[in-house]
Amino acid sequence: MWPVSVVEILKMTNQRLRRVRKRVIGWGMARHELTDQQWERLAPLLPPQKPHTGRPNKDHRTIINGILWLLRTGAPWRDLPERYGSWKNVASRFYRWQRAEIWQHILQGLQQEADTHGTLDWSLHHVDGTIVRAHQHAAGARRPKDCRHPDEALGRSQGGFSTKIHLRSEGRGQPITFLITAGQRHEQSAFEALMETGAVKRKGRGRPRIRPDRVVGDKGYSSRKIRHYLHRRGIGAVIPRQKRERRTRFDKIAYRKRNLVERLVNRLKGYRRIATRYEKRAIYYLGMLTIASIVFWL
Repeated sequence: MWPVSVVEILKMTNQRLRRVRKRVIGWGMARHELTDQQWERLAPLLPPQKPHTGRPNKDHRTIINGILWLLRTGAPWRDLPERYGSWKNVASRFYRWQRAEIWQHILQGLQQEADTHGTLDWSLHHVDGTIVRAHQHAAGARRPKDCRHPDEALGRSQGGFSTKIHLRSEGRGQPITFLITAGQRHEQSAFEALMETGAVKRKGRGRPRIRPDRVVGDKGYSSRKIRHYLHRRGIGAVIPRQKRERRTRFDKIAYRKRNLVERLVNRLKGYRRIATRYEKRAIYYLGMLTIASIVFWL
């Protein structure tokens, strides 16, 4: 005689299957998508869901979650799961917002909010560069006349067909700004441009702040030109000198914090669409970097 009926066994089995299914599907969706807390901070910075003219946009949160899924997995646009809608709508939103610099405005809004609350550290900034391998499909883009990157930031380095990311982070390791060049370009070639971008608007009146108190860099940034550039702008240099240069003292304690920008590079490369470049156009690869930075600030 059975201790429990067959019906009760089936009920127990179905309940267990529901729990497993809910756990698996929930984990798969939540891993790449925005949490409710992140969405509450991001929603006020987005364009209106229903514009004054034209058709209303698809749900912003669904579209952004689809972009984040693609950014994390590195999959092609056509492989986007159906729960995010048509892949054409998601891709079109990403490209349109990048051309209109909406992603950049969102990032600046989050940085301004952090600066208002005192969580953006201007006392010490870090600079670094990293090489990213470019996929073979990243080649062959048409070059428009008004292109900011004539070479589409693609070149040949010791690592092969690649792009180099130059980035600056604030004192807590959060991204401030970044640039991309061809893989063979040295870090010093983009240093001044890196320091002249990333201005953060202050609360109330006044000019946006762009200069930190001090900058930390490795020996690759040690040159008379860079030190003179920082000195003229009143920025302290925490950069060790190379062997061929005359040794001087520098703040070793502050230099040890340079691991924050190295960890930022590791977090960025946790997104497969950044660890390997698939975008033909440099502007769209910058868009992927911007979206990842937005997630870090949320």
